[in-house]
Amino acid sequence: MKNLKLVTLGIQHLLAMYAGAILVPLIIGKSLGFDSTQLTYLVSIDIMMCGIATLLQVVRGKLFGIGLPIVLGCTFTAVAPIIAIGKGYGLSAIYGSVIASGLIVVLIASFFGKLVRFFPPVVTGSVVTIIGITLIPVAINNMGGGQGAKDFGSAPNIALAFGTLITIVLIYRFTKGFARAISILIGLVLGTIAAIFMGKVDFTPVIDADFLQMVQPFYFGTPTFHWEPIVTMTLVALVSLVESTGSYFALSDICKQPVTEKDLARGYRSEGLASIIGGLFNSFPYTAFSQNVGLLQMTGVRTRNVIFVTGGFLVTLGFLPKVAALTTIIPTPVLGGAMIAMFGMVIAQGIKMLSTTINQSEGNSMIIACAIGMGLGVTVVPDIFKVLPDSVQILTSNGIVAGSITAIVLNIIFNMIPWRREESKEELID
Repeated sequence: MKNLKLVTLGIQHLLAMYAGAILVPLIIGKSLGFDSTQLTYLVSIDIMMCGIATLLQVVRGKLFGIGLPIVLGCTFTAVAPIIAIGKGYGLSAIYGSVIASGLIVVLIASFFGKLVRFFPPVVTGSVVTIIGITLIPVAINNMGGGQGAKDFGSAPNIALAFGTLITIVLIYRFTKGFARAISILIGLVLGTIAAIFMGKVDFTPVIDADFLQMVQPFYFGTPTFHWEPIVTMTLVALVSLVESTGSYFALSDICKQPVTEKDLARGYRSEGLASIIGGLFNSFPYTAFSQNVGLLQMTGVRTRNVIFVTGGFLVTLGFLPKVAALTTIIPTPVLGGAMIAMFGMVIAQGIKMLSTTINQSEGNSMIIACAIGMGLGVTVVPDIFKVLPDSVQILTSNGIVAGSITAIVLNIIFNMIPWRREESKEELID
């Protein structure tokens, strides 16, 4: 009976993170023109790596593993940068930058706590908000059927997209607990079922997929290393570490297990190691999934054994390509409808993070204004810096990176250099 309960709770955690886990490879793969076979493999290896990354984190060792019941998945922070790197430098550069950024994280893990001061809520909140904003155009294009689709914006596509979105909203509004936690997944399933009746689902990828597969390193090619993509992915990794730090402390409080600097360093190293392994097997960087933190608090079951089960399930699913192929047949408009909710929640999370800082000083308001303005502006007009060398444009033409750098630099100017004591808004009013 105890084992059955562990399995049930482990499946709950898997379902809570599954939609987020599969959306990342689906968005990236479709944006980079992967065929159904490549997309199936990408989803399979990503799911497997989620499991490996989770197990690396849950185990408590001397150098790796924070030892908390935490689930890892591919960070949405990496989606837009990975697509930009893939289009600008090719697939091999994506995996080279993922490996290099993971190695950098492993090397700086011991003293990253000192670097955290460069990423206060005003910076991380701005970055998270920019990430959500820059991903919305991807969602809108998918709602129409995908950029370049012959039936783009057709009535069936729009109906599917909004039907999926409305389903997610209604489930989120009128359910509680676990059902609400998997509202995205339920919306994707029901939207796909509706698309089947409309004749818009092709089961060929599922039929053609093998029942079992062996993963292999360098499936999409041998990694190549270019400094611009490496800098981009390292920025993404640092922001992800800051996000994970919040999850670590949240779990520490939930589990009544104090977290020390050494614990944090082990957690950071595990995320870096997961990225290195992910790059070798042509997957992505990984970070703590906050939705599983919420589920942990909701169930009240705080044992690591449940997360061990979840990690085991994820690794097993990576060897079952037919399961991965089922996710690749989700119609693009259905994905688009779900993406609006997912990416909108990313924006909402960013705004929530900023709400605690925006009233602290006029300087913070200016940091947020310039960072989000630059991030959104570069996303809309990526050629604004076309006079710069091509080697630099991978940074300046990426809204997330441009906005992140703006936030970091302005935070140093306003909050770290002791020019003078800045008056708070309340003092200015008085």
